[in-house]
Amino acid sequence: MGSQRNGFKKESFVLSVDVGTTSIRCHVYDKEANIRGSSTNKVVPLYPEVGYVEMDPDALWTGFITVVKRAVQDAGVHMHQVEALGISTQRGTFTTWDRRTGVPFHNFISWQDQRAADLVKSWNKSCTMKAIHGVMKMVYFLTRQKRSLAASLIVFSTQHITFRLVWVLMHYKEVRKAIDEGNCCFGTIDTWLLFKLTAGRIHVTDYSNASATGLFDSYQMCWSDFLCSLVSLPPSILPKVENTSCEFGFTDPSIFGSPIPIMAVMADQQAAMFGECCFDIGDVKITMGTGTFMDINTGSDPHTSVAGLYPLVGWKMGSEVVYVAEGNAADTGTAIKWAQELELFTDVQDTSAMAYSVSDSDGVCFVPSFSGLQAPLNDPKACASLMGLKPSTTKNHLVRAILESVAFRNKQLFETVLRETCIPITKIRVDGGVSCNDFVMQLTADLLGKKLSRPRHHEMSCLGAAFVAGLGVGFWRSKEELKKLQSADDMFVPREVPKEGSCSRLGEYTPILQSWERALQRSMNWYKP
Repeated sequence: MGSQRNGFKKESFVLSVDVGTTSIRCHVYDKEANIRGSSTNKVVPLYPEVGYVEMDPDALWTGFITVVKRAVQDAGVHMHQVEALGISTQRGTFTTWDRRTGVPFHNFISWQDQRAADLVKSWNKSCTMKAIHGVMKMVYFLTRQKRSLAASLIVFSTQHITFRLVWVLMHYKEVRKAIDEGNCCFGTIDTWLLFKLTAGRIHVTDYSNASATGLFDSYQMCWSDFLCSLVSLPPSILPKVENTSCEFGFTDPSIFGSPIPIMAVMADQQAAMFGECCFDIGDVKITMGTGTFMDINTGSDPHTSVAGLYPLVGWKMGSEVVYVAEGNAADTGTAIKWAQELELFTDVQDTSAMAYSVSDSDGVCFVPSFSGLQAPLNDPKACASLMGLKPSTTKNHLVRAILESVAFRNKQLFETVLRETCIPITKIRVDGGVSCNDFVMQLTADLLGKKLSRPRHHEMSCLGAAFVAGLGVGFWRSKEELKKLQSADDMFVPREVPKEGSCSRLGEYTPILQSWERALQRSMNWYKP
């Protein structure tokens, strides 16, 4: 095993960076997919106004360079021993910049940002959307194609880039001027990093990232001319879309001292899916981080949803295209962090024991909707709430209610995936920071009635990008080889209930779920104009 790239044989490695919502992580992987060196840097969100969530591009770039250098140093290796670089990034966060200078016109606008909420609402209520819905209903009546039915129900969302980008064009004169002069580049974090890493030589993204923007047609596998025309977005600013596994070029030698081949760019949730080796139809991956993302492999066909699941390109490698259907809940880790800031607990690792220390939540219900409710309820105006508080309620009860709400939303998403896709579930693998919580994992297994596998190594997005990059240079040879590299898992199996007359934990939880669903309904449509 070794590298001949630099003229002599030496142990070689794959480098992978994951740019998440709260941190940038870099790992150096060896041939056995062991982590030989690591580094982490915090991402500091900016809140310039209520509802605005931004990130400083310069700070993000500096953080990226820092973690790469520190991880390689931590591994005790040299840059010339790195065979390939893979990059995983959060989706839906974007900026625009000057094509000539590479200088951004504004901060990154986060996927959590709500500045376009009024625009989204206005468009969803517009005569244009009513006309589109009406026409597509007629098409569905004539053709009975599910895609037409889905189009007749579609609504815009702030989580997609579309109207946040429209907002930028409305409010930044320098962006409009650059567009007129042909000097404006639009890009999500991956596109901007590639532009910077190659000293401005390329303006590209990959299919997994493009499909998550809301501007991409996953059926035709190209940017949507119809949507761009509908909302007056100039296609000239959009990046070229390449395969997930692609020779994107080399990092400029001035950055790391040695050019590194960039062999993979991938959206974080799809990267986690690949890292979990969910290569077969029916494989499910649940990532519980800042939000919860539940993805099911739907094979070579995009899933058409009428309940808010989103058809995404999982990855495109060579001629192979794999699609996933995704549902998400935006405020999983957010809710737990909020509880910590309220000093309900000091160490997040204590929360599982706190929840287990009481037999129930004392009737308290928590609705985790700081950013509205996503599939299957799809209510951006829902509020977060605690209901059922009593004088007897303790911190332990509150913590249990918050953790239960995470499992309850998992159940909602899972039932939606089952109902919508009609695909038999082959396996369920769970990752992300919140998956470390045994209470949430066990309750989710009980409510789903399925066995859950939790890898000992939780950072699957980094591993997935590394796997794709490694396959691209022959560091690893096949997906079967990758499956053999998977570490031992913690297994969570649905528990039997000792009480007579009760057949499952789900039955035991039915009245609690009913109370929570009532709380959910009362939280919906809270923020009215």
